[in-house]
Amino acid sequence: MQITDVRLRKKLNPENRTKAVASVTFDNEFVVHDIRLIERQDGAYIIAMPHKKTPNGDTKDVAHPINGETREKIQKAILEAYEAPEAEENSESEE
Repeated sequence: MQITDVRLRKKLNPENRTKAVASVTFDNEFVVHDIRLIERQDGAYIIAMPHKKTPNGDTKDVAHPINGETREKIQKAILEAYEAPEAEENSESEE
């Protein structure tokens, strides 16, 4: 399965740890929306898969990679899109 498209909505509030929200397309056939790019306290970036709250208040991923290699591939593609100069065009401000 190949990543064929990554679309970002950058968050411009520097105080927010979520730096962007991504939609990732696989094989031009399947898309996963609302993958968050989060900046950790040490400055590194991680991704958080889309999730929902359960009735007891916990959260459960709606979609997620089955192994670390796939998670790393998705994270790398999102980070490359985030660092690309043209990603600035899809920014949104937070109020």
